[in-house]
Amino acid sequence: MEVFMGSIMTFGFPFAPYGWAQCNGQTMSVNQYNALYALLGNIYGGTAPQNFMLPNLQSRMPISQGQGVSLTNRVIGTAAGIEKVTVAIANMPAHVHPMTTLNAATTINLGAQPAATSSIVPTTTNCYLSGSTAGPTSANIFSPDLGTAAPITLKGVTTAITGTMGSVGGSLPLDSMNPFLVVNFSIALQGLFPTRN
Repeated sequence: MEVFMGSIMTFGFPFAPYGWAQCNGQTMSVNQYNALYALLGNIYGGTAPQNFMLPNLQSRMPISQGQGVSLTNRVIGTAAGIEKVTVAIANMPAHVHPMTTLNAATTINLGAQPAATSSIVPTTTNCYLSGSTAGPTSANIFSPDLGTAAPITLKGVTTAITGTMGSVGGSLPLDSMNPFLVVNFSIALQGLFPTRN
């Protein structure tokens, strides 16, 4: 059976038949395979006009050239994609980690408060409280005694809890490959030279 030169076929055996080469990205001489070079050019690599490369389908899945509906345009000879991918924070769905805070009575010690226990108002000076009708020495408002600490309880104060949440995960990359079966892709080095319609 004649095939077109440059045809790619799959075989169940692990070698390329006579007149074929495995699609492993080999570098070929233009002088030796000038007809095949006329078809492939340097689509798959190489240095013109000395050599060119065959398609490399090792660990790769072939897809058709062009642009499918709602899909990305693919140019023949383009190689892309990776076997594993590590998910970044930007790739994760938006979510919230809950954290519990306490809403309880909080006791705050404001320290020692002055206790008016003895008057230091001079008795020879007329000192009056605003609005007071009392005479001198009756406004017992100053004291050298600091008194004792006076704890004050504030009700309904929200106490903020600070810290870090437990760390989980191992940062291992995800396998992005579909289920697969390995076969032998080979390209025809000789055969009928295809003509355009």
